[in-house]
Amino acid sequence: MPSDTPQPSFVLVRPQMGENIGAAARAMWNFGLDRMRVVSPRDGWPNPKAVAMASGAGRLLDEARLVEDVDAAVADTSFVFATTARSREMTKPVYTPEAAMRLAAEKIAAGEQVAVLFGPERAGLENDDVARANAIINVPVNPQFASLNLAQCVLLVGYEWMRQQAEVAPVQEGLGDTQWASRDEIAKLAEHYEERMEEAGFFYPEHKAANMRRNLRNFWSRMPLTQADIRMMHGVMRQMVRWKDRG
Repeated sequence: MPSDTPQPSFVLVRPQMGENIGAAARAMWNFGLDRMRVVSPRDGWPNPKAVAMASGAGRLLDEARLVEDVDAAVADTSFVFATTARSREMTKPVYTPEAAMRLAAEKIAAGEQVAVLFGPERAGLENDDVARANAIINVPVNPQFASLNLAQCVLLVGYEWMRQQAEVAPVQEGLGDTQWASRDEIAKLAEHYEERMEEAGFFYPEHKAANMRRNLRNFWSRMPLTQADIRMMHGVMRQMVRWKDRG
C-alpha cells in the first residue's frame, strides 16, 4: 500500500510509452511521492517496459491505481492541478510549480485531497482534461521548445513538493572535521599578527598606526574563518618568524 504520508496524487493521463511511466515512478520516489494513478495507458497495464525503467521504484507501479478516465482518477479529490505548457484560453489561475506545490501543501495540511494531472507525451493534456482542473501549473520554459518529457515534468513538480515539505537550506557549508572559529579565537589571531608585525616595523609611520591596526582587525573579522583556518594562520606566522631568525 502507498505510505501514510500526506501528499498529492500524481495522475498520468493516457501515457504512451511504458519507459516514461517507469521514469515518472522513479522521479516520484526520488521525492517521497508514491501515489500514482494511471489513466488508460496506450500500451496496456501492467507494462514490462515501465517495470524495467522504474528500477528501485517498481513498488509504485505495483500499487498504482489504473482507471479508465480523468473523472475516475480525481473523483476522491477536492482540488486538481493540470500541467500544461500551452495557453488554454480558460479562466483558471496559473501557477508556477513552486507556487502550486505551496498551495497543495496548505490544502493537504488542512485535510484536503489534491491531484496533479500530467498529459501524454505527444501533445499533453486535452482541453477537456484541463477543464476538469481547478488550476493550471505552467513551467517557465523556452517558448521555442516548450515540450517537456513526461518524467521531466513529474520530476519538476515532485522537486517543488519536496521543497515545501523539508527545511532545505539553499546553501550548506561543508565544514568537514572543523567548526567555525569563535570571536575570541579570531581576536587572538589578530593579536598574534599585530605583535609580530609590530616587531617587523609594519605599523609605520606612527600617525597612521592606529588606522592600520583597525583595518587589520576589520580584515580578520570579515573573513569566515574556521578553527582549522585559525590554527593554520598561527602556524604560518610562527614559521615566518622562525625563517627570519635563521639569518
